[in-house]
Parts: sequence; structure tokens; C-alpha cells
Amino acid sequence: MSAIVLGKGDALLIVDLQNDFLPGGSLGVPRGDLVIDPINTLIALYASRGLPVYASRDWHPNDHCSFAAQGGPWPPHCVADTPGAAFSGLLSLPQDAIVISKAATSHEDAYSAFNGTGLARSMLADGVKRVTVCGLATDYCVLNTVLDGIDAGFEILLALEGTRAVEVTPGDGDRAIARMLSHGAVPVRLSGGGLVGDLSLGALP
Repeated sequence: MSAIVLGKGDALLIVDLQNDFLPGGSLGVPRGDLVIDPINTLIALYASRGLPVYASRDWHPNDHCSFAAQGGPWPPHCVADTPGAAFSGLLSLPQDAIVISKAATSHEDAYSAFNGTGLARSMLADGVKRVTVCGLATDYCVLNTVLDGIDAGFEILLALEGTRAVEVTPGDGDRAIARMLSHGAVPVRLSGGGLVGDLSLGALP
């Protein structure tokens, strides 16, 4: 494993760490709360270097197309301005964190933080070249965010300790990780107050 030196051009992107996606929420990810401490460590790491922190959130209307009542696959979740849509109170978001709201109209869904939000354009304008992605859930919003980020030309670091999967089908999380790595994402872990690349995970099938 090799140390990753953070500097100008790096950014942290936290995907959808909202109450409804945590255990007890309407669409809770199993053990999703275990990502909070690693993500807070990442936040402190990036903030200490003056690097930007972005946080995406689902921000749905009551009649969103992803909800079962409208024929979608999910129960109602992350309805704008409700407690379920709020970021976890245990998440130490800095005051200058850049919040990205997605899927905010009835007819559009967006698993990716880059989908319809202008995030790629904003990051490029801020000089971002490499993005560390973490959050919920590995097999949906994290997966799509990573793939879109790569397509947009960013180098993507995937913070493995900061993600958990829904696992609608057993193995979905591992398959999502393998797909992200096959597209060029670099898996990283926290170590000694910094980030290291775990190249052995590149061999996942």
C-alpha cells in the first residue's frame, strides 16, 4: 500500500448521508451508520488542508417517481425539508461544505451526484481534479456517482471504509465495487491519519 498525498486539486464528495438512509430510516442501509466515523475522519483530513468538501443529498418532492405509489421501486424517502432528508446529526460537515441537491422534481430520478446537478462543471471551475467518494449506498448512489465522475474526467478515489451497500440481492456491494474498480476508481483506506491506496483490491473479479 502506498501513501496518497492530498493537495491542490483534491476534493471530498460525501454521497447522501441522510437520516432516511441510515438504520431506522425509511430506506435504511444495513450498518450504514458505521460509515459516519470514517467519513468524519476524512472531513477533518480534507478540511485541515483547506480542500473542498461536497455533500450530495436526495431532495425529493412528495410524489417523486422513485416512490412505490408512483410506480417506483422504493418507499418514500428523503422528502425535501423533512427530518429524513436531513444529513445525519453525527456528520461533522464544515460550515463551508458545498451541498448538492438531486432528484428534486417529481419526474426525474438521480442516483449520481453528477446527474443534472452541474456538479462536474462546478468542480472543474474550482480546479478539482481528483475526488474521494464515500457515503451511501455502495451499490446505487455511490456506484453511479463514481462512474459519472470518471466519465467527467476526474480521478476517483473510493473510500471503502466510508461506504455500505443496500444488498437488495446478496453480493450487490462487492459487484458494485468490482465495477467501479474496473472503470478506473482507486480503492483507498484510512491509515495513520492519511489515505493509502489498497492495490490488492484491484484484483476483484
